[in-house]
Amino acid sequence: MFDTALGWGWGRKHPVASVTRLLLYTAVVIVFCGPLLAVFSGAFDDASDPSRMSLFPRKPTLDNFTAATDQGLWHFFANSVFIAGGALLLQVTVSVFAAYALARKRFRGQAFVLLAILATMMLPEEVIAIPLSLVLGDLPLLGVDLRGTLLGVILPLGGWGFSIFVLSEFMKEIPAELEEAARVDGASEMRIFGQIILPLCRPALGVIVIFGFNMIWDQYLLPLIVAETPDDYTLTVALASLRSDPSVGPGALLAGSLLALLPSLAVYLAFQRTFLSGLVAGAVKG
Repeated sequence: MFDTALGWGWGRKHPVASVTRLLLYTAVVIVFCGPLLAVFSGAFDDASDPSRMSLFPRKPTLDNFTAATDQGLWHFFANSVFIAGGALLLQVTVSVFAAYALARKRFRGQAFVLLAILATMMLPEEVIAIPLSLVLGDLPLLGVDLRGTLLGVILPLGGWGFSIFVLSEFMKEIPAELEEAARVDGASEMRIFGQIILPLCRPALGVIVIFGFNMIWDQYLLPLIVAETPDDYTLTVALASLRSDPSVGPGALLAGSLLALLPSLAVYLAFQRTFLSGLVAGAVKG
């Protein structure tokens, strides 16, 4: 037996309960999966009217991907993959070392450093767009102009307050006795970090990899202010630019949108287990 919101007590095999569950499940699938299926369908559909999208292709074709290739979307896709791979590697590296220092060490000004890191999460991208553009145009101390380069997009994404915060909170829960026992056995600081702390942080690492990749992959403003020519665009910026081009049909845009969707889906599927275990670990702590 289970109680409904209206107080009715129906068994799970009751016809009304079964129909209600079926309707609710169907509504959830339509709401969350409907747009995704529409993108898949539109990418393989030969329909020229964007207002008549359906969940299944009426005239299956691969011409949309040919049109997307003609617009150079594979070049923009390569830019996005290079930026996402390099920035994610840099971001995870910075996050694990910063989190280890904040969680396992004690130093003067530690609270201020953590507050400064959290403050970066509260600033909209639009607020720092102009100062960031000036800094990238004349890198302090080095005097290097990073505008028009992929490195100019990668470096600002190397540190993310969310990843540092998640990892530091997770590392704080690791028992200090493990470090003390390792030090008694003569383990160095880097060995403790690499062989004890990091392996125990695999669930949190899965979380920051998925969220970090999606944050980097979906970047729009930063690649836009760094780019000096259309060849410097990422896939996200290129799709937004092609939307205003009347010569580009909706099929090519949907094919590009599907192309932009697949990497995020692949990263989630690759780190699904560690991501879910990280969520469960965070829910049961305390």
